[in-house]
Amino acid sequence: MPAKPIIVVGHTALDRVYRIDAFPGSPTKVSARDHRDEGGGSAANAAASIAVLGGKVRLWSRVGDDDIGAKARRALQRTGVDVSGVIACEDAKTPTAAVIVDAKGERLVISEDDHTFPTQADWLPLGAVATAGAVLSDLTWLEGTRAAFVAARAAGVPTVLDVDLGVGVLLAQVIDVTDFAVFSAPAFERFVPGADDAARFAALKAQGVRHAGVTRGATGYVWSGAQGSGAQGAFKVPVVDTTGAGDTFHGVFALALAEGLTEADCARLATASASLKCRRLGARAGLPTAVELDAFLLEQTGEGLPEGFLEDQPRLKEPTE
Repeated sequence: MPAKPIIVVGHTALDRVYRIDAFPGSPTKVSARDHRDEGGGSAANAAASIAVLGGKVRLWSRVGDDDIGAKARRALQRTGVDVSGVIACEDAKTPTAAVIVDAKGERLVISEDDHTFPTQADWLPLGAVATAGAVLSDLTWLEGTRAAFVAARAAGVPTVLDVDLGVGVLLAQVIDVTDFAVFSAPAFERFVPGADDAARFAALKAQGVRHAGVTRGATGYVWSGAQGSGAQGAFKVPVVDTTGAGDTFHGVFALALAEGLTEADCARLATASASLKCRRLGARAGLPTAVELDAFLLEQTGEGLPEGFLEDQPRLKEPTE
């Protein structure tokens, strides 16, 4: 059966990434060891991770009607993302970010977002949701998220919410139509009431969430879901840059969910993909193909990709470029 597309809603940007030896102790001039201009934005990065792995994905997002927006769209198209739902908004500026990464992979991100984007979501082709495998959002565009999630709930399509510090204040406005809520550790502790993980998971599930989880960077992922509770340890790789690792996790998790995998397998594939992404500078340069992910999982655990995963995608059988 042909794979269903994933619909991703949210943020698209352009990153300017610089690698340095170490962060200075005081303001000064620092020479970069490496530099790259690369597509960014949480939702856009998640969409790219799905496309590079071999999945079908549509991005619903907004950019400015400017050269940067055009460049961001081209970068997504090169990965295989369907950008027909990425609109260029007149008189708006495409968000940008300067990402400074040191030799340890630690980073400083300076972002510039345009708050003049139109908020209405009445132009979204919501009829497409019924044919999707999952809908994922980073919650940076509340109106778009709410519209897509409501349509998904009506169609029985699972929704996946990426909750980070900057958007957690909006959680209450979409929690009623969220099936899978995946938090960063700081957002989980700030925006979900409870004395510990178990209490916070219980609070979310009491609100109707089917699966609640938290990413903890180098220590992995923990969750409580319909199939019980679990933990997936992180995979060790030589870390060059952690930028976009969380975005990769969310994208691959949504893809694995749409492919009908168990919650444990969703977590395993998402964690491994996020780890592999950290091998190279920038949010997308290290995104793994299915061939690379399969080989990595076999090496690390003795068990590769689940049987039938993306079986209709020829990229599984092609060598890595």
